[in-house]
Amino acid sequence: MSSSATIATSIFAVAMIATIAVGLLSARGRDKGLAEWSVSSRGLGVLFIWLLMAGETYTSFSFLGTAGWSFSFGVPILYLVAYLTTGFAVAYVVGPALWTYASRHRLISIADMAEHRFRSRPLGILVAVVATVFIVPYIQVQIQGMGLVVNAMTYGSVDLRVAAVISFVVAEVFILVSGLRGSAWVSALKDVLVIAAVAFLAVYVPMHYVDGVGDFMQRMVSEKPEWLTFPGHDSGGLDGTWFISTLLLNAVTITIFPTTVAGYLSAKSPNALRRNALLLPWYQLLLFIPMMVGATALFVIPNLDNPDLALFSLVTESLPAPLVAVIGVAGALSAIVPMSVFMLSIGTLWGRTLLGGGNGADPRSRRTGRAPADDVRTKRLSQLVCLLAGLVALAGALFFPNTLVELSVLSYEGLAQLVPAVLLGLYWRRMTTLAAGAGTLVGLAVMTALWASGNDPWNGVNGGIIALGANLAVACAVSRLRPGTGRPAAAAPAKGGATASTSGETS
Repeated sequence: MSSSATIATSIFAVAMIATIAVGLLSARGRDKGLAEWSVSSRGLGVLFIWLLMAGETYTSFSFLGTAGWSFSFGVPILYLVAYLTTGFAVAYVVGPALWTYASRHRLISIADMAEHRFRSRPLGILVAVVATVFIVPYIQVQIQGMGLVVNAMTYGSVDLRVAAVISFVVAEVFILVSGLRGSAWVSALKDVLVIAAVAFLAVYVPMHYVDGVGDFMQRMVSEKPEWLTFPGHDSGGLDGTWFISTLLLNAVTITIFPTTVAGYLSAKSPNALRRNALLLPWYQLLLFIPMMVGATALFVIPNLDNPDLALFSLVTESLPAPLVAVIGVAGALSAIVPMSVFMLSIGTLWGRTLLGGGNGADPRSRRTGRAPADDVRTKRLSQLVCLLAGLVALAGALFFPNTLVELSVLSYEGLAQLVPAVLLGLYWRRMTTLAAGAGTLVGLAVMTALWASGNDPWNGVNGGIIALGANLAVACAVSRLRPGTGRPAAAAPAKGGATASTSGETS
């Protein structure tokens, strides 16, 4: 092992030990119940909510895929910043509404919400299963991303599979003990490193490889113009229609993404979520830096075999080992933080609805507005599911690296089909259980058919938004043709939606 590899590997090892320590210490003196483990007892303030939710948006994809897409395609990668920023604008309204409803009825996941709103455990189970199917691939993507980052930062001395196992172990150790609060504390460490790393790269890369940002932009315009206009360079038709339809679909879907909802429900009050929605778009400006680095690689290493390594190829080529290690640790933590929240979200989805005897269907819950008390058994079962979900993703990363990853392409499209059941049902009191279930299944069928037949996107339109349209049409038609009876009085947010409870008090 070379001296550079030894230095980088040593720094990485120390960083992983520190990560576990930070995650474990965050749980000291805290309640041991399911609510504390899954949503931090709804006690996080604006800063930690910001750190947690920012940590979920700046993942290993930000270091690998963002630079890789910029290198390979160019302008289509801007959809990432566009949908995240638009999604936070939607979250300004949606987040407080979901918080108010979940806090009032002591719910901790989107499966709980669907079950409670429609008084249907089968619908809650459907939501939990669909969400799990489309979240597990995201865990695998983060595990494999961690492997690429660590292998690159250690100059190939740490094997991809070894790095994958390390990432899984580190994330599981603190998430099983500390829950969502542990992820928030580790995210604080991660964000300090990320901001420092990308700020350095924003200055260093254009100055070292070209004659500054101005020269970089001039060369892009004169030498690579096809990277700057839709549909980009060799992108397979990712034109303006795809961009707009994907932006709309993802911006709505991210508001009910199980990990996003975990962030909502951990807040102290709806006002904390509103402030967070105003702050988070600024964090997305950091994504422009990996984009610039990926585009710079076009002029430095134009024949790069793996575009995902565009950023780390430039970094390892020119920087000393300690700086490479710091940037690598930032990339590694950008995989570990979202990975831990994804695994926790699956455990939470399954905890009450599938393993805890149900939630919204409990007669006592209907009379009092309170869900059954958290218990040790339900929390342990949730932790077991969290561990098993991680093991499935790890096995996929080690033995079938391309199988589950293909599903990740459909993750947002699949989770989008839960929007009517989880979100629309809170506002539209006439929506029935049958309508929510039928719409979800039809949406999933349309989405799968478009993808399997090679028609996603269809005439440039994202297949997920077409499927969501079918989903909504079926839900509306069934609700009109077969209206339900006995709808719960507290099923939807109070008139005024998210403003019904601005003080953060539960009813």
